[in-house]
Amino acid sequence: MLLLASKIIWAIGVVGWFIIRLPHDRRSKRTPKARQASGLREKLLLSASTTGLGILPALYVFGHAFRFADYPLHPLQVVIGGSIFAAALWMFYRTHKDLGRNWSVTLEVREQHRLVTGGVYNRVRHPMYAAFWLWALAQAFLLPNWIAGPAGLIGFGILFFMRVGREEQMMIDTFGDEYRAYMQRTARVVPGIY
Repeated sequence: MLLLASKIIWAIGVVGWFIIRLPHDRRSKRTPKARQASGLREKLLLSASTTGLGILPALYVFGHAFRFADYPLHPLQVVIGGSIFAAALWMFYRTHKDLGRNWSVTLEVREQHRLVTGGVYNRVRHPMYAAFWLWALAQAFLLPNWIAGPAGLIGFGILFFMRVGREEQMMIDTFGDEYRAYMQRTARVVPGIY
């Protein structure tokens, strides 16, 4: 029963993610782009993240895959995982709200793009990435399986570490000294740490 509850919490979190993202994704497609860094590399990075945060855990949750890698689930894991996922969804929502029309799935600069430094961006340059790190951490707590659980940390970690530098360079190229000053007063993902 505890494992079922844990899987349901994970599934609700993923559905919540889609509900939050859907209206922003639709609006994003209608907002003209000034510059875009897409291509095979970007598709591979998004695929790694999707595999780790979506495909592998879904195979475990709905298809009972990877049973050989299961380990016992403790009730505290479910409480911690659920709490972390709730925090991830809140951060995810706030990030989309604060970005408005400046948001995109891939590395893009919109026409009339402005540098957002308020709201959750006041202390962290990449709160969207922070939200995904929280999701990956919640998944590791919620899914007691040595493959499906940490898959999000690995899959999203690949995207993050291969993309964040390019994204920041794009912002420097677009906003120059304004972004450099913003970098000096904010952390990348975790205030006071990184």
